[in-house]
Amino acid sequence: MSLLSPIKQTKKARVGLYSVGLQAYWDQFPGLKERLIAYGQSIEQRLAPFAEVYNFGLVDTEGTGRAAGEWLQSKNVDLVLAHSATYSTSSTVLPVHQICTAPSVFLNLQPTARLNYQRSTTGEWLAHCGACPVPEFSNSFNRAGIPFRVVNGLLGLDATPEISLTDEVTHQRPEAIRAWREIEAWVRAASVKRTLQHSRFGFLGNTYSGMLDMYSDFAMIQAQTGLHVEVLEMSDLSRLFKTVTPQEIQAKRDEVYEMFQISGDSPSDPIARKPTEEQMIWSCTVAAAQEKLVREFDLDALSYYYHGAPGEDDEKLQAGFIVGHSLLTARGIPCAGEGDLKTAVAMKICDILGTGGSYSEIVVIDYVDETILLGHDGPFHIAIAEGKPILRGMGLYHGKQGTGVSVEAKVRTGPVTTLNVTQTGDGKLKLISSEGESTNGPIMQIGNTQTPVKFRLHPDDYMTRWFAEAPTHHCAMSIGHNASLFQKVGDLMQIKHVTL
Repeated sequence: MSLLSPIKQTKKARVGLYSVGLQAYWDQFPGLKERLIAYGQSIEQRLAPFAEVYNFGLVDTEGTGRAAGEWLQSKNVDLVLAHSATYSTSSTVLPVHQICTAPSVFLNLQPTARLNYQRSTTGEWLAHCGACPVPEFSNSFNRAGIPFRVVNGLLGLDATPEISLTDEVTHQRPEAIRAWREIEAWVRAASVKRTLQHSRFGFLGNTYSGMLDMYSDFAMIQAQTGLHVEVLEMSDLSRLFKTVTPQEIQAKRDEVYEMFQISGDSPSDPIARKPTEEQMIWSCTVAAAQEKLVREFDLDALSYYYHGAPGEDDEKLQAGFIVGHSLLTARGIPCAGEGDLKTAVAMKICDILGTGGSYSEIVVIDYVDETILLGHDGPFHIAIAEGKPILRGMGLYHGKQGTGVSVEAKVRTGPVTTLNVTQTGDGKLKLISSEGESTNGPIMQIGNTQTPVKFRLHPDDYMTRWFAEAPTHHCAMSIGHNASLFQKVGDLMQIKHVTL
């Protein structure tokens, strides 16, 4: 088993596809119909590795438009890609989307970068005039109150069809690369929506008392994301804790030692010390129980917090949470502390997209480097770490009960994007994205995750804008510049998205 192999697989998006044409052309221009169908099949083949594709084929009358709408609706697709292959009337296309209610994206993908003007015929031109009807489509959709998106660019073929009178090898041109990057982003965003609709988020314990920004209505979360919240008790975990075997403890111990570096004493902080053997065994035992909990309740993510009374069994149990929840986060089960369910959603979105998603908040501002350190006392997404994360023994957890083992790590140097899921005064979720650069700046050796991030604005200006959006004080940190991708997720889920 790979250390980062997911416990549960994400779901591929179900993508509907059809190509647009005009029936009147087929008898007039022999071979055009078959040529356009072949273009649609090439799109289907490009999509197949990362989506379940349902290709209706050619839509060339309002009747076939209705049939396509019925067929795509029956396939329960998450997204419809309408390939604008040549001119067609908007009355042909609109019925598809009046019947099939999945979000739609028009693909204006021209097969060639340039026509052979000297040799071109009307039929040749019609094979390349997919942009022609898109304004008509957009007007009719706007008047029908149906949202639409458009991807413009080149088709990206790696061979020219025999019928063609021009060069159609465009897969290496920037217009094709850019278009397909955007198409893939729409499909990945649709995968987020589908996966969340089939997800079970555990809510273990309660929300940290007084953190009003994190309180959420479970019904509101399900209404806007489709995910189910499974309310769990500490007794569920303690019951499973009692079933952990010595062999399971050793297996977790091997996993932990392969994934983490074990620290010595912190040179600066007296409460951050080398983990004791007792702390390590306890954390590994709790970690084994945590994985059992995820499997028994078929969880896709977990939000947790339990204060516990000093000296009680549950207080000791929760003190061992961080290591196991970091292991789960690394294997596709994001775990958000302090009962922050909304940030668990943000972490899951990042994880589905393959960009990480590590639990963070503002740690401190470095005005010399003009960076903001973001992190927490765990858990951490190990897959996006800079080097091997460190485990430190904590004499106490600041602001919490108990002692135990915590994770000290930073996200790898390079482009990063934070994703914040917050709730507005009207009960609506909102996504907030911020792109920046993770730097190689110094961090404290106190057993917390910390990543220095340089945003495009001065820290003061950035924070002014961020705070004005009324965020949850936690966020998920992802690798890469992903604001455009997160915006597409918000679009498909009908959740407002703001990029800072």
